Amino acid sequence: MKASISRRKFVGQLATLPLLALLPAALQAQIISKIPPTSPFGADSTAEEVTAGLDLAGKTYAITGANSGLGYETMRVLALRGARVIGIARTMDKAEAACSSIAGVTIPAYLDLGNFESVVNCASMIRGLDIPLDGLVCNAGIMALPERELLYGMEKQFVVNHLGHFILVNQLLETVLAAPQGRFVLLSSLAHRRAPEQGIQFDDLAFANGEYDAWTAYGHSKLANALCSLELARRVSGTSATANSVHPGVINTNLGRHLPWYMQVAGTLFGWTFMKSIEEGAATQTYVATSPGLVGVNGYYFADCNPDPGETAAMRDEAMAARLWLLSEELTRDYLPATPA
Repeated sequence: MKASISRRKFVGQLATLPLLALLPAALQAQIISKIPPTSPFGADSTAEEVTAGLDLAGKTYAITGANSGLGYETMRVLALRGARVIGIARTMDKAEAACSSIAGVTIPAYLDLGNFESVVNCASMIRGLDIPLDGLVCNAGIMALPERELLYGMEKQFVVNHLGHFILVNQLLETVLAAPQGRFVLLSSLAHRRAPEQGIQFDDLAFANGEYDAWTAYGHSKLANALCSLELARRVSGTSATANSVHPGVINTNLGRHLPWYMQVAGTLFGWTFMKSIEEGAATQTYVATSPGLVGVNGYYFADCNPDPGETAAMRDEAMAARLWLLSEELTRDYLPATPA
């Protein structure tokens, strides 16, 4: 059971943390506990509420899927708090429309996570700005494709949700490391529990063996997101950067566009009884990306603005995470930054 903490006491403790964030990473590790503080926020908190009182002026964040749903709300709130936000969408038209519709400083960018070359081009454009990234929020994705589709010879959800973001993370690694306390936030999902029992299907990424199931394949990709975050956390350990994954909640967004019509109708009519609003759904990723209380907190899986104790054993399987990272490098080698000779 989580210890309770008053909101006033929590905010008071946070007052000193921005100063600690300026200290060298090694000294931060000696002063700040790596265990996340108990958050006063929960399932019904909104992105605006979890950032109330924060001044993000001078910080820069990049968000995939910023043209709609959780990505749009995250961008809107970060810009509201004074941050510069690079809003990434699948096309430049969508990115420009989204960025121009909110108040604050925004920069439109575009990529197609299913087209690795476009991911590289987008990352190159961001690096060309010569601005450290205080946060990279890997928010975009696709869900529950009714029929098996392949990209690069692999199941499409694994490619788009995991490998596309894997390339982006690696292409922007140094840009995030250049920030005083850069943060990688990767969206996973409660659906990781629907992944195959053995975890990542290293020998069948095409889901060619056996009958295809939309939710199993989606869960497989979301487990990959969480494991990628876990291994990334290990790789940035000892730096000032952190990596954490997030379950935003069950929200009625266009992510569900591939669901059967009757499920979409049910979500529209009765979703208010069990779903979060978009404002609530964006809270956890916004909190993890910005909270001064999470300086140095690395390698966790968050839900409802707190570490989620309900993660499966596969989510914490460090050997599987390391193996997935190496395989992902092999699968995307042509699109990763060049390794110095």
